[in-house]
Amino acid sequence: MAYFFFDIDGTLIPGTGNHEVPADTRLALKQLEAEGNFLAIATGREHCLAVPEMEQLGFRNMVSDGGYGVTVDGELLGIDPLDDTQACFELARECDAQGIPWAYDSDDILERLTASQLFHDLTDAPFQSSVVIPDLDITREDHVNRMFVAIGEGREEETLPALRSLPWMRYGGANYIYIEPMDKARGIRRILEHFDAEGEDVVVFGDSLNDMSMFLPEWTRVAMGNACEELKRKASFVTTAVDDDGIGVALRHYGWIQ
Repeated sequence: MAYFFFDIDGTLIPGTGNHEVPADTRLALKQLEAEGNFLAIATGREHCLAVPEMEQLGFRNMVSDGGYGVTVDGELLGIDPLDDTQACFELARECDAQGIPWAYDSDDILERLTASQLFHDLTDAPFQSSVVIPDLDITREDHVNRMFVAIGEGREEETLPALRSLPWMRYGGANYIYIEPMDKARGIRRILEHFDAEGEDVVVFGDSLNDMSMFLPEWTRVAMGNACEELKRKASFVTTAVDDDGIGVALRHYGWIQ
């Protein structure tokens, strides 16, 4: 048995908001599972946001929260917080000193906590709302899962030195940055440990920069034809695009399905 991990957007489905897995991809995945393999999603999304996606896509296993959350057979095994809580506190202080709105969450919920109405107004989204608490004190938390900073594109690390100790990314179209885990390999290893499995039995599929962490030399790495060039350079195999039977082409290339 091999362990297969698939990114969502641009890998299993053509793009964000499109929940329809191409028919040829669905067929290929069914054949792969019928051969006795383990199939899982590997996503940067929070567990609470990713569960509907997991179910709609027909999966029962998942690496979520950028690698810090693991679900096996529909059961959440746990979510780890960001590694450096003190750096989160320092980032909040730096933002306050410069009047930069920010928010955070410390639980698996569809809400972000903020002391700033401005953060709410600038960034509120239907899939994850912001709750304004004027006397909010992040230093009362014993851990932080994610932070969000409403800062325009530019010199973020120079403006906010605490970011140098934290993983962060700005996604396309967002007017704020996400401080969140970006180590999908961590969650994959946790699943391997759960099943006492060997690392060489791992196959990963991805298309974007947040998949780089799971494109490790010891694993088979498949980049979609629509993937970014940086990921393609790290791939064992570059398949066709997600909407051109990319999953099936790769699986047949390696002989995992006929």
